[in-house]
Amino acid sequence: MLQAIQVVMKKVLAGELSPDTLDEATVSRYMSLKGGVEPDLFIRTGGVQRISNFILWELAYSELYFTDVLWPDFTPTDLHAAMTAFSQRERRFGLSGEQLTS
Repeated sequence: MLQAIQVVMKKVLAGELSPDTLDEATVSRYMSLKGGVEPDLFIRTGGVQRISNFILWELAYSELYFTDVLWPDFTPTDLHAAMTAFSQRERRFGLSGEQLTS
């Protein structure tokens, strides 16, 4: 995300973009996924429980799954465990559980 903001700021300073036209869609064009599909599930291997500024914007409504298994050792069984955990979550996309039921 920081890299995208830097690119946008350089374009503003160069006169290629107007500050008045900056919005979420403009910034999104410079993000890692460039307007692609945002992930529903983000799996982080290796026991690390952070996302390290990696596609932060695109992960806003993603479900996060952390595992101690290292990537080279990640098996179909591990993927199945991640998918099972994902299937048991209530996807709310920024809403509260109460807002979903109303």
